[in-house]
Amino acid sequence: MSTAEKETLGFQTEAKQMLQLMIHSMYSNKEIFLRELISNASDAADKLRYEALADGALYEDDPDLRIRITLDKDANTLTLSDNGIGMSREEVINNLGTIARSGTAEFLKNLSGDGKKDSQLIGQFGVGFYSAFIVAERVEVFTRRAGLTAADAVHWESSGEADFSIESCEKADRGTTVILHLRKEDIEFTDDWRVRSIIKKYSDHISIPVQMLENVPAAKEGEEQKVPEFEAVNSATALWTRSRSDVTEEEYQAFYKHVSHDFSPALHWSHNKVEGKLEYTSLLYLPGQAPMDLWNRDAARGLKLYVQRTFIMDDAEQFLPLYLRFVKGVIDSNDLSLNVSREILQQDPAVDAMKSALTKRVLDMLSKLAKSDVEKYQQFWKAFGQVMKEGPAEDFSNKEKIAKLLRFATTHDNKAEQTHSLEDYVARMKEGQTKIYYVVGESHKTASSSPHLEVFRKKGIEVLLLSERVDDWLMNHLAEFDGKSFLDVGRGDLDLGDLEDEAEKKAHEASAEAHKDLVERVNTVLTDKVEKVRVTSRLTESPACLVVTEDDMGAQMRRMLEAAGQALPPSKPVFELNPEHPLVLKLDKETDEDRFADLVGILFDQAHLAEGAQLDDPAGYVHKLNKLLLELSA
Repeated sequence: MSTAEKETLGFQTEAKQMLQLMIHSMYSNKEIFLRELISNASDAADKLRYEALADGALYEDDPDLRIRITLDKDANTLTLSDNGIGMSREEVINNLGTIARSGTAEFLKNLSGDGKKDSQLIGQFGVGFYSAFIVAERVEVFTRRAGLTAADAVHWESSGEADFSIESCEKADRGTTVILHLRKEDIEFTDDWRVRSIIKKYSDHISIPVQMLENVPAAKEGEEQKVPEFEAVNSATALWTRSRSDVTEEEYQAFYKHVSHDFSPALHWSHNKVEGKLEYTSLLYLPGQAPMDLWNRDAARGLKLYVQRTFIMDDAEQFLPLYLRFVKGVIDSNDLSLNVSREILQQDPAVDAMKSALTKRVLDMLSKLAKSDVEKYQQFWKAFGQVMKEGPAEDFSNKEKIAKLLRFATTHDNKAEQTHSLEDYVARMKEGQTKIYYVVGESHKTASSSPHLEVFRKKGIEVLLLSERVDDWLMNHLAEFDGKSFLDVGRGDLDLGDLEDEAEKKAHEASAEAHKDLVERVNTVLTDKVEKVRVTSRLTESPACLVVTEDDMGAQMRRMLEAAGQALPPSKPVFELNPEHPLVLKLDKETDEDRFADLVGILFDQAHLAEGAQLDDPAGYVHKLNKLLLELSA
């Protein structure tokens, strides 16, 4: 191809920023680049195996898949070659010219400035190849996709700055060769022993051989010098096929980083072989931190699927429900066809059976972790708790198991970071308590300061503090736990059952009767804004509060749906007054109806603010409040 046909293309803006981070030693551990390149080469081999199921000619009379690494100290280069699927020109531009198309900008927003922490985020965005620029001042890629001609090969080159070049070239064999022109200070990566130790450390689990030239001693005088041959450095055995007792923790962690592209260690894992009606092996991991696309329910997710040790697909989402989308790992089945597709997976009863079993295995793994290591489970909950709260609505058959895994902040200690199980809550329930009480707020501070908690604090009754966006929705699908129903303390008439004695009930009834006229006057002022006005038994310190009617949608859910553009029917709250509060007593004695209306308006708006809500007319509230303050100071 002539030089005129050579293209120079620019990286996208976010890609430039990402490359600069890595070039300036973003990783605290430079050797990680080799693990990433080997992992990419292994994926290329897996993809060739899969495509060759339908077209065996793609092997091109070279069926023995391998990765080869050669070192040249004189040229200061490290070269990694594979005979996997390779890439076409279009694939090279898409894969090597655009970094993390779906998430780079989001990644950059989340950078902390701490190199060690930031480096752990990179693997989540599919930029493993670019780790080469940590040690290389220039990188060349020669690649040909299986099935194309030698003349269809592509040469890509970049110094990891603003742009890259791409041109056609000749390449007789399929696959990809990556040449790293190392920086002078990184000559250590041309040392044979050093590179072998890195391969054993990070890539021993790769299921195809990672080869290097054998070390051949110099021939003695009169002997013919032996020509070195390539030999496997790694074990080249699929890790999940080995016995659990033969796999070390370091190997499990290395394999997790391979399948997840996560630079931080896994939190926990479960390795299991099933025999009988169904035969399959699973290796499931709980990540230690949440990926940036966790809340994108349409993002790629799922397990790596193998059939009889042959790679079939990445992100096979059919084997776990959506609320467990954070689980990483491998499933290798003996019961599925080698030509299985995503469409066939959706209709296969064997897949349904495996999904059910794998879901229970993950839930059991979480249950055991919660009991054996509270600190680790808290780490898991902090990262994935909100996703787990989707479970009761999505997985009715496992609702009870999921409920036991849920964690909530409560008035037991009022700490947002300290969460408690429902089992712990039930164990601490008051004698005679039959319900699990909860309050919903826009934030933990709003929930823990809610006026609805006043009577519960007075009586020493624990209340769940719900402040995450999913909580209101969750409680619509979690009717009971351990035979105890849930009750929103900010909804409907408050029923404390046996926790309220007869004297208290009679006192409340008498108070309601005694303040009928006040309730009617307030109702006249707020007639367009409230469902009704009544005397409360919830409050001990605040003058008033707002209550959601029994059949109405919660305020948190309403705000969430409105933010999503949903059209909702109008809603009016119940306005409750504390007749013992000095402000309400003063209100009852007010004879000036205009002043009375202003005072009612102030109390109503204050009740809104206590809920963490926005006022419809904040300027009007300020005006009424200032007017009152001026009158008091006159």
